Amino acid sequence: MSTKIEQEAIQIRCIIVDDEPMARDVLRRYIQLVPALTLVEEFSNAVDAFMFLQVQQIDLIFLDIRMPEMTGIQFLQSLRNPPQVIFTTAYKEYALDGYDLDALDFLLKPIRFERFLRSVQKAFPQRDMQGVQISAPVQEIQTAAAYIYLRSDRKLVKVILDEILYIESKRDHIQVVTANETYMARQTISSLESMLPSQGFVRIHRSFIVSVGKIKSFSSETVQVGDHELPVGRLYREQFLSVVK
Repeated sequence: MSTKIEQEAIQIRCIIVDDEPMARDVLRRYIQLVPALTLVEEFSNAVDAFMFLQVQQIDLIFLDIRMPEMTGIQFLQSLRNPPQVIFTTAYKEYALDGYDLDALDFLLKPIRFERFLRSVQKAFPQRDMQGVQISAPVQEIQTAAAYIYLRSDRKLVKVILDEILYIESKRDHIQVVTANETYMARQTISSLESMLPSQGFVRIHRSFIVSVGKIKSFSSETVQVGDHELPVGRLYREQFLSVVK
């Protein structure tokens, strides 16, 4: 009972300002998983958000930086009494500018739910955090993670987790292989691994992650996924065998 009352007492009204529909979709789903957050509105550009804030009061903005017409930084500088801000962007070079504006946090896309939660906690006054559970149940988090977004060709591409066969690291990028398509993204395999549900995927090699449900056969040396035979690295063998046996 006391937890419910405290959650209601610290309800945070927030908006999303981002020109990418898929990025707004991710944030919207994450916000819905946190009982203490209320999404009031979302905007595809900073101009409309600026006009909205002239007549409405909110507590927190999830704000993209690189947008047409007005950047997130220009937007924030234009506000007389800005609310708390969490910057969201795919360009880490903007991080310093964001912190110079006293932003609560800086989230680098693609955003993991666990990282989102840590950022949101900074928006809660410390005295109100006692006894408040803001993280969603494990089942809800896994449901929310039914797909991920990869930055490919300067846009966010939606990839359904259940369609992934395996992920391969190739120097400065990764390949996400499905039965029908291969997606390329400039990020490390370790950063993508942190976005995946641990129960559905396993690292078998420094260069390979496989979908457990797509494994046709395996030995201590190789894994058959679809029509692909992948190597099992010595350092990953014990962990892999413990998952599939």
